[in-house]
Amino acid sequence: MAQPDYSVIVPAYQAADVIGSCVSALARQTLDRARYEIIVVDDGSTDRTADVAREAGADRVLRVPHGGPAAARNAGIAAAQGEIVLFTDADCEPAEDWIACMVAPLADPRIMGVKGTYRTRQTSLIARLVQLEFEIRYARMAELERIDFIDTYAAAYRRALLVEHGGFDTAFPIPSAEDVDLSFRLARAGHWFVFAPDAWVWHRHPTTLRRYLARKARFGYWRALLYVRYPDKISGDTHTDPALKSQFALVALLGLAAIAGLFWRPAWIAVALLLALFLGTTLSFVRWAWRRDRAVALIWPGVTLLRVVVQGLGLALGLLRQIVR
Repeated sequence: MAQPDYSVIVPAYQAADVIGSCVSALARQTLDRARYEIIVVDDGSTDRTADVAREAGADRVLRVPHGGPAAARNAGIAAAQGEIVLFTDADCEPAEDWIACMVAPLADPRIMGVKGTYRTRQTSLIARLVQLEFEIRYARMAELERIDFIDTYAAAYRRALLVEHGGFDTAFPIPSAEDVDLSFRLARAGHWFVFAPDAWVWHRHPTTLRRYLARKARFGYWRALLYVRYPDKISGDTHTDPALKSQFALVALLGLAAIAGLFWRPAWIAVALLLALFLGTTLSFVRWAWRRDRAVALIWPGVTLLRVVVQGLGLALGLLRQIVR
C-alpha cells in the first residue's frame, strides 16, 4: 500500500461481534481506498476480534496488552502513516462519506481537529432518548465557529499535533474521558477545532435505563479528574448541557432538604419547591423533544433527575478520590 493520506484508528476490546461491521463500513468509503489505511488496535482481546477485523478488510491489526482505549489509540498513532488520523469506535459504523466529511474542514490549515456525530437505527425508548440528548447538543455546537470538545467515536486530528502533545493520557484506564481530556488539553494550547455535523456514524446506544445510568455514573466519576486539571471547564464547555450545573446544585439541596425533613416537617415544603425548580430546568429540552419524539419528552424530567443523581454521586466519588490522592 502506498503512503496513505489518512489513517483510521479503531481501538477494540472483546469486539468480535461488532468490529466486522465497523471495518466493512470503513472499507466502503467514497474516498479512494488507496488514500487511507484502516488500523485496528486489538486491546488484549481474548475473543476473535483480531481475526474478524482482518477478514473485514483492516490493513493492519495491532495486538497490544490490555491497557484501555487511551493506550490502544496511542499505539495506533505510533503506527499511523497518514498525516491526518481519524478515530472511531468498534461499535460504530461510519457512513460511506464519513472520511470525506471529516477531513474536508482540515483543508483550512488553521483547523487542527474535527468532531463528527452519532446516529442510530435503534427504536427502543432509551436509545431514542440518548440520540435526542446528543442531537440537542449538536444543535448548539453547530452554531459555534469553534469548539473545545471532540469525542473519539468520530474524530480527526493532524497526527503531528498528537505526537507533539503526547497523545491520549493513559491515566484514564477505561472508556471514560480520555478523549475529552485530549481535546481540552489541545484547546487550552490554542488549537482550533470545528464541528462537522454531516460526518456521522451509526451507533448502538444503551437500550435500558440501568445501562444508561451506569454510563452516566462512570462519566461523572472520571469527569472529576478533568475538573481538577481544567477548573475553567467547571463553568461549562461547548458540549455539556448548560443546565447541568444548576441541576447538580438543586439535587444537592434537595438531598439536604429531604434529610432535614426527617427531623423537621416544614422542610418538605423546601423539597417540593426545589423539585419544582429542578423540573423547570428540564422544560427547554421537553419543548424541543416534543416535536420530535413525545414519548422521550414525557419521560425526560424523571430520567434527568435520576441521571443527575447518579452522575453527581459519581462526580463526588471521583473528587474524593482526587483529594485522597
